[in-house]
Amino acid sequence: MLAVDTANTSVTMAFKFGLGLLLSVWLCTNCHPIHMDCHERFLRISVDPAVAGNDPLFEAVDGASVYPITTQYAAVCGYTINVCPLSGFVFLKASYFSCHTENQVDEVFTFYFNLKVNPDGKEVTYSLNKTCSPSVPWSAREVTCMMNYMEVSVSSDLVCPTGTRKDDWNAVIQTAYTSATSDWQVMFHRGKEHLQPTRLSEAHTQGYMFDLTERRLVFRTPYGQPDSYSTQMSGVPVEVVHTTLFSRQSWVVIMVDLVAACSMDEGSFNNGYITWETPEVLHPLVSGNYNTQVSVGVNGELVEQLVAEERGYVVEKHNATVMISIPYKADGGQRKSSVMGDLYEYYIFPLYVEQISEDEDHMYTRLRFDNMLVTPLLPRPVFTENRTVLEDRVFTVYLGDVPEDVKLTAVQLNGCIYTVPFINSSGHTITEVVHDNHTHDYTVQVPFDHHVVTEQFSREDEAMKVMIDINFTLTVLPENEHFYQHTSVYTLKKPSPPEFEANCSETGIIFKMDHRPFDYLWFISIGSERLTPELAAEHKYNMRNDSQSLVLEVPLFTDGYQYKDFSLKGFLGTFEILVRDHEMSNVQGSTVKTCPFTAPEIIACSTDGMMAAIVDLSQSVANGGIPARTNLVDKYCGPKEADDTRMLFSFSLNSCGSIAKLGKDYVTYENEIFINELHAPRNLFGSTYTGIKLQCTYPLAGLHRLFSKYKFESDTEGVGRIVRDGAHSTEVVQKPMEITAVLQTPVPATSRHTKPVLKPAHRPPIGYLMVPSLLKNLSKKGWCLNFFCFFYPNQMSTARCKF
Repeated sequence: MLAVDTANTSVTMAFKFGLGLLLSVWLCTNCHPIHMDCHERFLRISVDPAVAGNDPLFEAVDGASVYPITTQYAAVCGYTINVCPLSGFVFLKASYFSCHTENQVDEVFTFYFNLKVNPDGKEVTYSLNKTCSPSVPWSAREVTCMMNYMEVSVSSDLVCPTGTRKDDWNAVIQTAYTSATSDWQVMFHRGKEHLQPTRLSEAHTQGYMFDLTERRLVFRTPYGQPDSYSTQMSGVPVEVVHTTLFSRQSWVVIMVDLVAACSMDEGSFNNGYITWETPEVLHPLVSGNYNTQVSVGVNGELVEQLVAEERGYVVEKHNATVMISIPYKADGGQRKSSVMGDLYEYYIFPLYVEQISEDEDHMYTRLRFDNMLVTPLLPRPVFTENRTVLEDRVFTVYLGDVPEDVKLTAVQLNGCIYTVPFINSSGHTITEVVHDNHTHDYTVQVPFDHHVVTEQFSREDEAMKVMIDINFTLTVLPENEHFYQHTSVYTLKKPSPPEFEANCSETGIIFKMDHRPFDYLWFISIGSERLTPELAAEHKYNMRNDSQSLVLEVPLFTDGYQYKDFSLKGFLGTFEILVRDHEMSNVQGSTVKTCPFTAPEIIACSTDGMMAAIVDLSQSVANGGIPARTNLVDKYCGPKEADDTRMLFSFSLNSCGSIAKLGKDYVTYENEIFINELHAPRNLFGSTYTGIKLQCTYPLAGLHRLFSKYKFESDTEGVGRIVRDGAHSTEVVQKPMEITAVLQTPVPATSRHTKPVLKPAHRPPIGYLMVPSLLKNLSKKGWCLNFFCFFYPNQMSTARCKF
C-alpha cells in the first residue's frame, strides 16, 4: 500500500473590503504580443491586450480534438487564466500535468493551444505550441496550490510510510474485500467520516482528476468541492481533501492514500507588511521528527536568500506556523488604483513559496504556493499645491503624486469645463510630467486676466481677491472610474482706482464711472478740488450720481479745460479727472480726454505764458479791413492764420508789445489788435485801431516768474478775455492797479501781404521783479512804485502808477 499526503497553501488574500477584487491578476513583465516561457512546474503564456482584445479564448489542442478552456474546465484540468489589471495583459498558466499535455517520461512536456481573439470585430486564431522540461528533479511527493486548484503528484515507486493512519486504511481494506469489482475506486475521508467509494469515472464527473503517468500518480481538485473540509492547523484555516484510491486484484488490495491541504489564510496587513501564514506541516501523513526549509520568490520564480533579505522579505517560524511578511511596495509587486468615493489603492504581490519537508523516513515533500497577496484598500490621496508667483500674474496650481493608472480627463475652471485632449489655446495651459517612481503630475496655469478668473473685493483685507476654483476630474484606467480633486486658490492685489469712460459731445466732454463696492477707498477731484455737488454747481458742471454710476458732463469753456492746437478750423480741448486716495490725497489714477471743438471766437492763456486767440472781424471786414493785415501793438506781430473774417493770434505774453497790469491778487497781460481799414483814421503806426483788446489774467499766488523775458511759469491757466469798445467781459477779476510796462519784443508775422523788415533778435537787459516783496508793501502808504517797473535802455517804454 502507498500512502501519499499532499499539502499546499493557496494565498487568495482577498481582504474582505467588499470590492470583489479581481484575484486573477498577474504581474506584467513582457512586452511581446505573445510570449511563452517555461517555469519549474508550469508553462506561462502572456498576451498583449492589443492582441487579446476584450474576450480572448484559449483552447487546448489534443490531436484532432479542441477543448475550450473555460473557468470550470481550467480548474479541473490544471490551467489558470489571469488578467493583469494595470496593463490588460492576459496570462495562461498550464501545469506540466495538465489534461492535454504530451508527456515523455515526465521529463519533456509539449503544449498545444489555440488563441482566439476578436480585437477588431474579426475573429483571428493563433496556433501556439511550446516544449518545456522541469528545471529541478521531481521530489517523491509534490503538492501545488494554485489560485483555482490543488494538485498532488507522487512517485510510483514509493514505499509505505511509517506514519500511515491505519484507521483510514482499515476502512478501505474492508470495502475493497467486499467489493465484487476489480476496477479502481475512490473513497473520500472527511475527518473521521469515511464516505462511500465511487468509481474513478464518476469522480471525474464530479470535478476530480486522477492520472497515472510513466512514473507518477497525479490527483487534482478545484477548491470548495463537496468532499473537502475545512479545519484549523496550528491556528491557521486549512482546506483539506483526503482520498484513498484502491483496487482489489484477487487477494491483493492496492491502495494509494492522497491528502491535499492548502492554507486558506486571508492574510493581514500591518505596519506596511502583508503577512501570510501556513502550518509548518499541512498533511496528517507526516508525523514524528521532520525538517522544513522555506524559500520565497515572486511571479513563479524563487530568489536566493540574500536577494530576499535585500527586498525585505521576512520568513519566521512561530511554534508550528510559518509566517511570511512582504513589504507591500516590495520589488515584484504591483499596485492598482480603485475608487470608493475617494481614491484608494491596493497592492498585489504574486507570492511564490516553496516548502520542503523531510520526514523520519527521509521522504521529501515539496509544496509550492503560487498565488496572490493583496492588501486591503489603502487611502491614496493626490494633492494640490498653489505655486502662484504674484509677480508673474499667473495662477499656477500643481496636482501631484498621481498614480500611473490615473489620468486627468477634465478640468473645470470656475465652472468652465475643458476636456482631453487639452489644447493650450484658450489662454490657460495644462502640462504633464511623468516621473520614474510610476507617478506623474499636472500643472495648470491660468493668467490673472483670463476670462474665467473672478475678482471680489475683501473689506477685511481692503484688497481685491482674485480667485479661481479648479475641479480636476481624474479617471482610473482601464475601469474608467472617476473621482474629483477640488481646490480654490486666490491672491490679493491692490484694487485698481476707478476708471471713467469718456466721450466727446458738441458742447463738452461726458465722463461716466460705474460704481464698485470698494470705490470708497478713493475720491474724485478736479485738479486739487474734490468733486462734490457743490463744486459741480459752482463750475457749471452737470453731475448725476446714483447707486449705479456717476455721470459728469463738463461743458466747454468751464474750469479745468486745457486747450491746444488752435487753428481756424478748430482746436483741441482736454479735461482731466483725478482719482486720489483717502488717506494721503495722493493721485492714484486719472482719466484724460481730449476732444476736437470749434468756436467763432476763443482766447486761451496757458501756464507757460502763451496767449492764443481766434477773433471775428466781420464788422471791420465790412469797412474794407483785411484780417490777414492785422497786427498787435508790435506791428511785426501778425496773425498765424487768417481767412475772410477771422484771424488767429498766438504769441508769448511778454512779447508783441504786451503790457502787464498788476493788481493785489492778479496780474493781467494785455495786447491790442490793429487793422488797416479804408475809411478810418490812422494811428501813430499807420494802422486803424479796432478797439479789440486781448487779455490774460493770472492769480499772483500761482506765478513762479513774472515779467520774465525768457521764461514764464504759472500753476494755473490764465483767464482770457476779448474786450471790444463799449463791451465788457463776462469774466470778473479784481480791478487791477495799473503798474504798466510796455514790452516791445519783435515777433515776425506769419501771414502778411507785405513782407516786413526783419531785424536780428535783440535781448536788452531786463529787470526782475520779486512779486512777494511788492505785495508786502501794497497795503501801506501810497508809494509811487515806478522804480519797480521794467525799463529798457534805448527803447521806448512807459511806466506809471495809480492808486
